[in-house]
Amino acid sequence: MDRTLSAVDGMTGILKASAGSIPIGKGEYLFREGEQAETLYYVETGKVRVGKVTPDGREITFRICGEGDFIGEVMPFCPPAAYTVEAKATEETTVQAIPKDRLEELLYLEHELSIAYMKWMGILQQRTQSKFRDLILHGKKGALYSTLIRMSNSYGVPAEGGGILIDLELTNQELANFCGMAREVANRMLSELKRNGKIRMDNGRIVLTDIGYLRDAMHCENCPVEICSIE
Repeated sequence: MDRTLSAVDGMTGILKASAGSIPIGKGEYLFREGEQAETLYYVETGKVRVGKVTPDGREITFRICGEGDFIGEVMPFCPPAAYTVEAKATEETTVQAIPKDRLEELLYLEHELSIAYMKWMGILQQRTQSKFRDLILHGKKGALYSTLIRMSNSYGVPAEGGGILIDLELTNQELANFCGMAREVANRMLSELKRNGKIRMDNGRIVLTDIGYLRDAMHCENCPVEICSIE
């Protein structure tokens, strides 16, 4: 599945402001919550988890960013702000770093890039709002079902024997982190979906055998893929 956001078609021009490529080892951080948000990152290779740790030590995952994704909470032409999330490489990764001052200069000079950047920021905001909507309206079930749907849009490929294979290595704990719930709760809900024939496992990966069931349960509004995704 094409994971490139339509609104980011013009965003690659921002790489003209890049300060160069940076290798990030597995488990290393691009940035941590509370640090100054002074750099926008572009993922060339690898994967990066964006999330935060709650005061009680529980991890919550908001995005899994891969090749072609931008990461950062850089607000051009605004006073300095701090990151409200952390970004950690989940495998060997290479990113390009775009400093805020260079980004501002480029956006000031090139209006088309400014429009692309505003669209990108708007999409991120819409994604966040839709996730909160699913959680508020449908609770834990909504968090899990919408996460599975979003993952299928981002990493789904046709599965042998039918269905959609989520082609992403993911433990039940990591899936629970996406949903903001305990692993035991996620395990119980996944087991119920398996018993009812709505999902199955294939070499440790989830296959959605009846995505229509998940969408109906969520009263899916058929949001564009760039909104209903996990990157």
